[in-house]
Amino acid sequence: MKKIHEKIKKVLDSKISVSILYAVGIALTAMLIFYGGVAVGFHKASFGRAWGDHYNENFGMGPRGPGNMGMMGYLPNAHGTVGKIIKMELPTVIVQDKDNTEKVVLIKDDTRIQKMREQIVTTDLKIDDFIVVVGSPNEQGQIEAKLIRVMPSPDFLNQPK
Repeated sequence: MKKIHEKIKKVLDSKISVSILYAVGIALTAMLIFYGGVAVGFHKASFGRAWGDHYNENFGMGPRGPGNMGMMGYLPNAHGTVGKIIKMELPTVIVQDKDNTEKVVLIKDDTRIQKMREQIVTTDLKIDDFIVVVGSPNEQGQIEAKLIRVMPSPDFLNQPK
């Protein structure tokens, strides 16, 4: 028995065995850190997927479904609007939104106006243009536009092919 203890002690005292033990310890530590990263990443990915699946509900727009499809059903309008221009008296534009309510949009000097990817000017806007407005409300109940984007009218979805 004493010989076995001496042999074990001799092996543990050698530089090679100490190096191997350090390498095994470092490998185990690295594996634990990797596993921790995988667990955190999995948790974040699960949250992101679930959040994306419920995007509409997260922004108060109601659940997805047959009655709530299309661009008009997905965009919130708390600080903006989506709809058709029905009246223009620059620098204000009246937009009829998805709920058939009229929103007054104030176009300021720093308002960015785009038609698809092209930058346009205020005078390029016209009645019946379908626009998406992002901005902030002012004390007069108007939406001060930061960005106006002219989009194709959603009526093209209902036309026969």
